[in-house]
Amino acid sequence: MSFAHLHLHTEYSMLDGAARIEDVVKAAADDGQPAIAITDHGVMYGVVDFVKAAHKHGIKPIIGMEGYFTDGSRLDRPVGDANKRFHMNLFAENETGYRNLLQLSSRAYLEGYYYKPRMDWKLLAEHSEGIIATSGCLGGLVPQLLAPDAGEEANKGQIRDFEAAVRAAGKFQDVFGKDNFFIEIQDHGIEAQRRVMPDLLEISRRIGAPLLATNDAHYTRRSEHDAHDVLLCIQTGSLRSDANRLRFEGSEHYLKTAQEMRALFPEADYPGACDNTLAIAERCNVDFEFGKILLPHFPVPAGETEVTYLRHLVEEGIRQRYGPTPSAEITERVEHELKIIEEMQFPAYFIIVWDLMRHAREKNIRVGPGRGSAAGSIVSYALRITDIDPLQYG
Repeated sequence: MSFAHLHLHTEYSMLDGAARIEDVVKAAADDGQPAIAITDHGVMYGVVDFVKAAHKHGIKPIIGMEGYFTDGSRLDRPVGDANKRFHMNLFAENETGYRNLLQLSSRAYLEGYYYKPRMDWKLLAEHSEGIIATSGCLGGLVPQLLAPDAGEEANKGQIRDFEAAVRAAGKFQDVFGKDNFFIEIQDHGIEAQRRVMPDLLEISRRIGAPLLATNDAHYTRRSEHDAHDVLLCIQTGSLRSDANRLRFEGSEHYLKTAQEMRALFPEADYPGACDNTLAIAERCNVDFEFGKILLPHFPVPAGETEVTYLRHLVEEGIRQRYGPTPSAEITERVEHELKIIEEMQFPAYFIIVWDLMRHAREKNIRVGPGRGSAAGSIVSYALRITDIDPLQYG
């Protein structure tokens, strides 16, 4: 298979990847690839659509993220050349890994955001379980120590430090575990990638980390290179004629076929690099159950269920709103609505909203008369979620 950095809805700007989910998943399936991974920059919000498309085309979805990493503290706010961020790929091996990816993405924004959402060593260590990690593309920490003049945020004036790169790779390996950290190799025809390749192979050998061949896929087909280049200009407010603007070197950042990847990374020269994409795909097993209502359980009183407790609250509320003997019209409408709510498995939802509104009133927090699709509900009126009598106002 072609294990790609698959950028779909990428970064907070959403203008880094021109590949549409449906197109790129179908292309992988048409090539006979058994799995495909998503690795948006720092975010996870493309995952659900990606998984649905993978199911549609009969291909296994691998859920991942290309995170931004800082070698210092995510809490620091450095200036100038010290404000350095690196890339690394993280894949969820299981449900625990998926939840840890969500934590990493969220905390990188909430705690580490400085120009971009950043993770650090401490955060990775706290949420490493169930995650398979790689050394990253040319913008990763390890490759940047080998080629500081290359990458998105080049370290101008710094020199290659092979031993520091070995130590960094070893530290990642310690965080994620020996079987969960891979040395990532790429070849988009970029001089710096080929320059660091011998070093990456030596680091792989020295620390015993397996190789992983990937391809940065920012668009689906090679022919879409120019369209993606225009997209980059829109993102950065640049003209294509600007000499110093952000650009992707070459036209190789597309979803390569398995045959193209094996031609780039022959087994004799890069042992296991392509086969390991299949090994990771087999190890990663995270899937979603769609169509299921996911609501927290409300702690109802002893002897009650969410269904019976909601009925109790509604009956009590109806008597407060309409008096001790409500009319047949009222009771019929209440029964009609409660039946629908029970069939849709929404009793917990109504109880939770009732509890929020009750708390707000007790704490003198101002609330409105109600809005939304249930604003005309007599159940909502009985629970004081709304204050508009649906019978009086039709």
